[in-house]
Amino acid sequence: MLHCASLDDIRERRVTDVYFARTREILERKGTSKHVVAEIHCSSLPGDWTWGVLCGVEEVAAALEGMPVDVHCAREGSLFLGGEPVLRISGDYVTFAEMETALLGLLCQSSGIASRASRVRVAAGDRSVISFGARRAHPAIAPMIGRACYVGGCDGESVILSAEAIGLEPSGTMPHALILIAGDLATALRWYDEVIDESVPRVALVDTFCDEKFEALEAAETLGRRLDALRLDTPASRRGDWLALMREVRWELDLRGHEHVKLFLSGGLDEHSIRRYNEFASGYGVGTSLSGAPPINFGMDIVEIEGKPFTKRGKLSGVKNVAICPACGTRSLMPQSQQVSDTCGCGERTQMLLQPLLEQGEIVADLSSVDAVRKRSLQQVRAWTGAHPEAVNF
Repeated sequence: MLHCASLDDIRERRVTDVYFARTREILERKGTSKHVVAEIHCSSLPGDWTWGVLCGVEEVAAALEGMPVDVHCAREGSLFLGGEPVLRISGDYVTFAEMETALLGLLCQSSGIASRASRVRVAAGDRSVISFGARRAHPAIAPMIGRACYVGGCDGESVILSAEAIGLEPSGTMPHALILIAGDLATALRWYDEVIDESVPRVALVDTFCDEKFEALEAAETLGRRLDALRLDTPASRRGDWLALMREVRWELDLRGHEHVKLFLSGGLDEHSIRRYNEFASGYGVGTSLSGAPPINFGMDIVEIEGKPFTKRGKLSGVKNVAICPACGTRSLMPQSQQVSDTCGCGERTQMLLQPLLEQGEIVADLSSVDAVRKRSLQQVRAWTGAHPEAVNF
């Protein structure tokens, strides 16, 4: 059996910290019922991150559907900053108290992965980025990981089920195992070329038996114009000097008329290392840094009880929203009750970050396709980093 929860487990409030269950029991026993508003906000961002990309909204809607609550939420794929609310839920507290654990879990992890993918996307520029990280996480959540990576900006996904879930053909190269069983690289490449459909790019892994440069030339000589790319994995030899290795391989290929062969990198990559290799790389396979991305530190707090602003110390009471100018990127956190001009100083109409998601348990938002969510993410991150170059601090 797999040790994982189902949607029914979540909706039946079985995936909850026990103190929420005990709180509901106490309030019901005492006959206390109060209407509250609670907000999920970004308490802080990991490390040197200055923005995040929201992911998991579709799952939140599925978890809350049918419950007597109203929910406002940022649209999936939206950029958010530290301190900003991303979701607001209102209703009788006992109706949703036990959902806090699951709601945070649905948003924290997938948003962390999407945010890391967004940073990798920015670092890679227009080069392809494929998600390779499923083998570093529980297989039951592979589709969530693949979707979050795609939302954040990855172009493809290596896992079959994950790729199917987002409407893509899975992407990948070849494993060392094929080369080892074939006995040599040339035989493995010929087998691959004979069997695998023409639509699949021919990408040779070149670090199995000997130096990468010589296996690169062997691959190019074996497949000629049919070879699309070479995959260079993390070099354990050559003192780990990947840049020198890439420069050497590129030189030797070009010298022999193989300029068409691209270089694809994988192994231990993240947004910090990728930018060093953009001179030679045409694409990247990124694994552990995506699937193992730190979760966003979202917190959920009551901010209003029976219509009155009320919260714990260290928090801002009252219902809030964020006014955003889509043109210049100006963002303002403000009380929901405050009258806000719908026009920014630059002349563009402002938009509110939190929009209706559920009304008394009925989904009222148009839950966009994953391609539309990804497009939103890419547009907002591009606009934000363009206006704030200091945000690209890696």
